[in-house]
Amino acid sequence: MILTKINSSRIKKTIICKNVNSTTINKQIKKFYVPKAGDVAIFKVKEIGKHTSIQSTNGTNKYILPGDLIMAAFGNRYATEQMEGYVPDSYHSTYHVLGQGGAIGILKSIHSKFELIGPTKLGLVGYVVDEEAHVINTKNSNKEITLDKSIPVNKHPKIILSLGTSMDSGKTTSAAFLARGLKLARKKVAFTKLTGTVYTKDKRMVRDYGANVSLDFSDFGFPSTYMCSTDELIDLYEKMMERINPYNPDYIIIEIADGLLQRETHALIHNNKFMNNVSGALFSSADSMSAIAGANMLSQLKCNVIGVTGLFTTSPLLVEEVKQQSDYTVLIGEDLMSKKIINTIEKKLKYLKFENKMAVNS
Repeated sequence: MILTKINSSRIKKTIICKNVNSTTINKQIKKFYVPKAGDVAIFKVKEIGKHTSIQSTNGTNKYILPGDLIMAAFGNRYATEQMEGYVPDSYHSTYHVLGQGGAIGILKSIHSKFELIGPTKLGLVGYVVDEEAHVINTKNSNKEITLDKSIPVNKHPKIILSLGTSMDSGKTTSAAFLARGLKLARKKVAFTKLTGTVYTKDKRMVRDYGANVSLDFSDFGFPSTYMCSTDELIDLYEKMMERINPYNPDYIIIEIADGLLQRETHALIHNNKFMNNVSGALFSSADSMSAIAGANMLSQLKCNVIGVTGLFTTSPLLVEEVKQQSDYTVLIGEDLMSKKIINTIEKKLKYLKFENKMAVNS
């Protein structure tokens, strides 16, 4: 077996590989090894397309050019406004950048607005291996932390989901605004993004708006969560809660990517083990009709809709339509970022508790 060590100064490392220290690669296996999501490799940039830069290990964007070597990981992607791609089951002469944070795969479809540009194309140089010549996988390179069991833990934080109709409906912005309002109300807030494709902009935004701790799936080595089993997502959720517990949050905001009909989102909101821990949800939408339809879907699942929000709230006319055609509370940005949001939430949760008690007694 012939292994090659590459000088680290030649490699532009993506953020999903932040815990990967090896630069030793195996070139011999590249044509017959079948990669798994999270497997790390060195790629050579062949042609620049949609992605002109990568997110580096310190979170900044770094431009890439033809001939550059990048370290990234294989991963699937589902992004209705961008692209769909998958981890290949065989060797390909050309691979594609699916996500700026370092998810690599084979493109299946792309939004029409990017058709003329196309994906950024890569060639596989070799798989990154450890001291025993095993292919490194980012899910296994995640650094475990030792929790201080002496710290008293708030066993009953209130969990608020940030859900929406689709990608770019306002979920992250709503989560950030809510974190700001809760902070002003003197509440400890934790944020997690449970699903999506690696790119840490969202968790950083919510942290900057007031979350005491902000995590996402990539902190646990996932280049993406697309095509993960529900059991794997529940296990990831539980590990996130373990990481958050020492911060003793009063509220935990969990963003779930994409829309209610997307594969993993649909599975989670229909999973009793997951939803039984949820206190309520903010639902984001780009228009009035989908705001009501999505909130209705959640209500039918017995999920407490705290309010509808998102991009539609920038239009007074759309806001008025929702108010006239439904009983859902419309929360614009100013509402979410006000310390009075705590009163709205607690009133909703108290009403839900009363409703459940009446249902049991009836």
